[in-house]
Amino acid sequence: MNRFRTAFVAACICLIAVPASAALKVGDVAPNFTGTGSRGGKTFTFNLADALKKGPVVLYFFPSAYTQGCDLEAHTFATEMNKFTEAGASVVGVSADNLQRLKQFSADPHFCAGKFPIVSDESTRIAATYKLKVTPAIPGAKDVRGVVIGHGFIERFTYVIAQSGKIVAEFSSQRDHLTPPEHVYKSLAVVRKLKAGG
Repeated sequence: MNRFRTAFVAACICLIAVPASAALKVGDVAPNFTGTGSRGGKTFTFNLADALKKGPVVLYFFPSAYTQGCDLEAHTFATEMNKFTEAGASVVGVSADNLQRLKQFSADPHFCAGKFPIVSDESTRIAATYKLKVTPAIPGAKDVRGVVIGHGFIERFTYVIAQSGKIVAEFSSQRDHLTPPEHVYKSLAVVRKLKAGG
């Protein structure tokens, strides 16, 4: 019964309903940020302005590592990463997970597989600058491994940011009724269009 409850709670976390947000929109300038995270299990410092010097950036926020929807989204980004690279774009994930959780998640071959960095936003300061909703921690909620999560959940939201620093596309799971993999494929279509001059 405990195993069933753990799986059920973990599945629900990525489906948390939040009110319609006032998230940043297409045409807004994406706030710059620097954050500590992990890539392939190693500590990594990410700065948005530096990443934009190399090309467009797909910035995706997710509720929690090691929960079903978030695991699938990370795996899909990792699987499609070569296509993002071919389009000249980079990908970075952000969640309220602590650095230790993200080090494990970023290195896991079933999820991020070391293909892109993920940044820890424990204070949810980065999420706040993007005007995203944060749902408080659920007491006793556990991830798919049975580990207590213990942090709030940033809504699932993806931004595609052009080299100019302006947001050219944004996707919300709640508002747009998107599955986690659809965030990946829609983002990929946008960066391919940017590369083609569209």
